[in-house]
Amino acid sequence: MNQDVMRALEQFRKAHSVDSAVLSRVIKPVIEFIGEETLEQAARALLQGENLLLCGGKATGKNILADNLAWLFGRPVYTVSFHVNTDSSTLIGTDTFTGGEVRLRRGAVAQAALYGGFCVLDEINMAKNDAVAVLHAVLDYRRLIDVPGYEVIPMHPATRFIATMNYGYAGTRELNEALVSRFTVIRMPTLDAERLGWLLRRDVPEAAPQHVEGCVGLFLDLSEKAINGEISTSAVDLRGMIAALRLMTDGMRPADAIAMGVTNKCFDAFEYRLVQDVAMTRFG
Repeated sequence: MNQDVMRALEQFRKAHSVDSAVLSRVIKPVIEFIGEETLEQAARALLQGENLLLCGGKATGKNILADNLAWLFGRPVYTVSFHVNTDSSTLIGTDTFTGGEVRLRRGAVAQAALYGGFCVLDEINMAKNDAVAVLHAVLDYRRLIDVPGYEVIPMHPATRFIATMNYGYAGTRELNEALVSRFTVIRMPTLDAERLGWLLRRDVPEAAPQHVEGCVGLFLDLSEKAINGEISTSAVDLRGMIAALRLMTDGMRPADAIAMGVTNKCFDAFEYRLVQDVAMTRFG
């Protein structure tokens, strides 16, 4: 990474110490993000006080990048995973009865605002309307969270929001213009054969080279079919490939390992046969 950026990160860490109450949330990532240019772009944006929207397909490292950025900036991490039951109270907080009185139990967004955390908004394009309304207010230029009936929480100067979104998942929706305007956007680069092979070898170093090569080819074949609309993205599963490789190293027949890790995740009969045919070309 550029030396000027590294110096700026060091100055940021010195200027914004972490409250001892949340030191346990400053977590070193298990996996290092691959892609120095993308990492540097993201760091530069965050140093300028911007929030990030990371968009791209499956297995492009959006959450890994978010974790690595939080570590580089030395910030506690708070994660919100959006789904049908995620509402405004999940983000800001809910009433709780403590010490004989009703108090606010702060949600992830409120805690990130209070302690200068990095709040990861995972699958933001699955957010419901009332959650989106909260995000509009939180990401406003005033940097204040008004909690009705309780308090106004000023945003800590180190607080940043990193949202992620995948394309084409069931339940996702288009983000409205007002919300997108509150982020700078990075399109995550897709995995190529070289990078994918490196990832598989890193996670399963004992895997046979021919098995790694077969998994790389199968992943790219399935990705192309998903892009062309021939299959859904359910079979384009890097975790499944890694699981299959591990099973192969334990002595399982490659075709059976791929079935358990990848093919059997297709529950539509027609799609299952398509994926099975593609898998057989690599692991027949």
